[in-house]
Amino acid sequence: MNDRPARAGSRQMSWHGRYFEDFVVGDVYRHPLGRTVTASDNVWLTLLTQNTMPVHFDAHYASQTEFGRRLVDSTFTLALVTGQSVTDVSQHVMANLGWDKVRLPHPVFEGDTIYSQSEVLGARESASRPDVGIVSVRTVGFNERGEIVIIFERTMMIYRRGNGPDVTAVEPVWDARAERALDRP
Repeated sequence: MNDRPARAGSRQMSWHGRYFEDFVVGDVYRHPLGRTVTASDNVWLTLLTQNTMPVHFDAHYASQTEFGRRLVDSTFTLALVTGQSVTDVSQHVMANLGWDKVRLPHPVFEGDTIYSQSEVLGARESASRPDVGIVSVRTVGFNERGEIVIIFERTMMIYRRGNGPDVTAVEPVWDARAERALDRP
């Protein structure tokens, strides 16, 4: 039985993201990973960004608000849902051009699990850069109860197929040390 890893020629690539040519206006991509927000996520981001609003890090203060508990910093929600969308919309981004119309219709609390999806609003060629196109999406983040917690539009320069960095060109080097690591006792 051969327990050696697959060598070049027999490997398969996992999902590698969309290039400009793959975007179709109206398509909706349900992003594959949900994420439960922890108290550490909330407090760390709030403190790292020097946000002094105690509703995010002071449980006693937050207990006196209409919510009765700590709210998750909305910039964490924006970053999380943007990150969830990368595998489908910006794996091959050359540059983010902007986030627009950011809306937060429901709060996020520690312990909520956030899911997301994006709809393609526009895709056009770049007038100044032949190696990229301009793509706009509307991304919606929602919790485990289906409540929409964030909506935003994002515009990006996305590489055309055959342009941009090629991380798939990197191959593992099976030197003697790596081969020995496969030996079983």
